[in-house]
Amino acid sequence: MSLVSEFKEFAFKGNVVDMAVGVIIGAAFGGVVKSLVDDVIMPLIGMATGNVDFANKFTVLKEGAKVAGPYATLAEAKTAGAVVLSWGMFANTVLQFLIVALAVFMMVRVFQKLKREEKPAAAPAGPTDVELLAEIRDLLKKDAGRAKDTTSEKKSEKADK
Repeated sequence: MSLVSEFKEFAFKGNVVDMAVGVIIGAAFGGVVKSLVDDVIMPLIGMATGNVDFANKFTVLKEGAKVAGPYATLAEAKTAGAVVLSWGMFANTVLQFLIVALAVFMMVRVFQKLKREEKPAAAPAGPTDVELLAEIRDLLKKDAGRAKDTTSEKKSEKADK
């Protein structure tokens, strides 16, 4: 099998195509979540906390070599070469993660509910234990009757000799 035909077989399998579609949709979903956090949720949280912009919340660990602090924005501190702990950006990223995790959880939950609703048809009910035991008993009686007949036939054959 040539390299090209092996690649075609791999690339056009259903699972690979499904995975590619999932990655593309996931990337687009990530952009939507980032916008939701940055443009909707964080401004509301900022407004509730006195117009605080979490994207510009940082702690200077070491002042910059180019320009000494204080720095009004995170971009200004980074441009000055300061070493900063960007805890506001981290809070935004954690919030984005929680939103994505919640969305994935809800999606999986819906799929599990749908899967539970599609229960396979129940197998036809078989005989109960009592019915099986009664059938075995009857077969044993029948076999025992045959055994007596063959035993009596053998005895009569011996007597005839």
